[in-house]
Amino acid sequence: MTGGSSSGSGAAVASALCFGALGTDTGGSIRIPASSCGIVGMKPTFGRVSKYGVQALGYTLDHVGPMTRTIRDNALLLNALAGYDEQDSYSIQREEEDFTRYIGESIEGKVIGIPSTFYFDSLDDEVRNRIEEAVAVFQAMGAKTETVDMPNLSDVSWAQLKTIQSEAYAVHEEHMKQEVKEYHPEVLERLVSSAEARGYEYVKAQQIRQRALESFKKTFERVDVLLTPTLPILPPEIGQREIQVGGQNEPVRAALLRLTGPTNLTGLPSLSIPCGFSTSGLPIGMQLIGPSFSEAVLYQFGAAFEGAATISSLKWEIERV
Repeated sequence: MTGGSSSGSGAAVASALCFGALGTDTGGSIRIPASSCGIVGMKPTFGRVSKYGVQALGYTLDHVGPMTRTIRDNALLLNALAGYDEQDSYSIQREEEDFTRYIGESIEGKVIGIPSTFYFDSLDDEVRNRIEEAVAVFQAMGAKTETVDMPNLSDVSWAQLKTIQSEAYAVHEEHMKQEVKEYHPEVLERLVSSAEARGYEYVKAQQIRQRALESFKKTFERVDVLLTPTLPILPPEIGQREIQVGGQNEPVRAALLRLTGPTNLTGLPSLSIPCGFSTSGLPIGMQLIGPSFSEAVLYQFGAAFEGAATISSLKWEIERV
């Protein structure tokens, strides 16, 4: 599969039907297809890009962002997308900036945080290997790495689920009553079950959201960016509903959302970039996460890795010939 939601955009970009496309990301639907298709996908800071005119799913979780084949193209597309829009009540007013401005600058001496738990708790072995190799590439470029503890992330998946259930049902309630036959059965099933979310659960979820955001902010006092896998698994088969990770069975949907959802809940920017392939040729993505409004810095790190990976690939091709 090419990643679920926004997978059409991902497949179109990967197959060179276009230079770039838009994705909508409520739980990972820019970064999941970016990882699955071997392209670049940016979920910007919440409020950075207007959502006006986009069909809502989760009022406080929805993001719009660019999907491209290169880092520079992605930054250029975000230049065109970003900006305050009074028609979006969640839009944030910021001074205009050029997101390409740090591309090409050295990352020597910069600090990359590697979370000790959550993001690395249950991974496919090939995903783990490619991420470890990516860390080594950054270290070879002079970046420092530091293991960081983020203790308040264990409940984030539950909070993300309860938030999206509550908000998605609020979005679709009236339309479901009038046009229920228009819904795909699986989508309808998820929306109907969302009605069971309780008000107190939504409140608890927002408390978890705040604690998670505080945990990220504290971490960014020590590091410039966080590095994690985008997905804990390789792209699954179309129609596959369950997958084994670390010897345990897990629903595919839950696995796909597990590592991307936290930055929807916190609104922090996160960039997925290709970092290699499995032995069977499936793309694997790496996620770079930064503080609010640090997209230009994420592109700096992404471009540095992209350049190093390109050089390594060319050397390998020369040696092979």
